[in-house]
Amino acid sequence: MSTYDTNNIFAKILRGEIPCHKVYEDEHTFAFMDIMPRCPGHTLVIPKQPARNILDISPESLAHVALTAKKIAVAAKKAFNADGITLQQFSEHAGGQVVFHLHVHIMPRVEGVALLPPASRKEDVKVLEDHATRLIAALNS
Repeated sequence: MSTYDTNNIFAKILRGEIPCHKVYEDEHTFAFMDIMPRCPGHTLVIPKQPARNILDISPESLAHVALTAKKIAVAAKKAFNADGITLQQFSEHAGGQVVFHLHVHIMPRVEGVALLPPASRKEDVKVLEDHATRLIAALNS
């Protein structure tokens, strides 16, 4: 198995070296808007513990990621008037992983509206700010 790269983009986000639109943070996890969303409200949840993917994360850290993913999913469904939620996690190249720090995609879904292709377009900063604000409000309500 490959090793964890401490210079991956999500590790840099955690260290504050790269800006993001943070929506949630606790002792174990961090959640922020995907800059290339597949739908409005597309959010990523990552562990603070260095973990390449599900194959090497500790069970405890994975449990914290799952709890935060649920919290974000419930808030995202409310904030974006979604009919459902898609959660995705990819591990290793063959599994579709592109950034090698474990992350869970949370995508609010509307019936009959397809997801955009992965990494197809970078979202406007103002839209991401608005989406982050909406999600934070739902988390705090």
